Amino acid sequence: MDQAAPYFGIDVPLMRLIGLQAEHLDETLARTRLPRRPEILNSRGDIHGGTLMSALDFTLSAAARAHDPLGTGVITIDMTTHFLSPAQGDVRIEARTIRRGKRIAFCEGTVIDETGTEVCMARAAFKLIPRGEKA
Repeated sequence: MDQAAPYFGIDVPLMRLIGLQAEHLDETLARTRLPRRPEILNSRGDIHGGTLMSALDFTLSAAARAHDPLGTGVITIDMTTHFLSPAQGDVRIEARTIRRGKRIAFCEGTVIDETGTEVCMARAAFKLIPRGEKA
């Protein structure tokens, strides 16, 4: 499912701000791409860890709602991130749902830079909310 709307059928202003690009979404995988730009770098010239966490959170949440991307919203309950290496150039974020129940989804994802190095990884839990229903 590669929706016409910018982020798998929804608009997310923060993701536009950091430059995240939605690439692919299906029942098993969400993939995004984050080009390296001066606005998202830290003082050492690497992509800022907070930016990577935001991109991961969105990509993980896309995987959580992949079963019904236009009918389901999500709220992050918990996210644990481990940083392994500085990012060299553009990065690719891939996320999968480990388990999805009626109201909670558990996902994991990785950030891989253009050299093929795993930069960071995360696991997250999301509350699933049918669109139009209050959290």
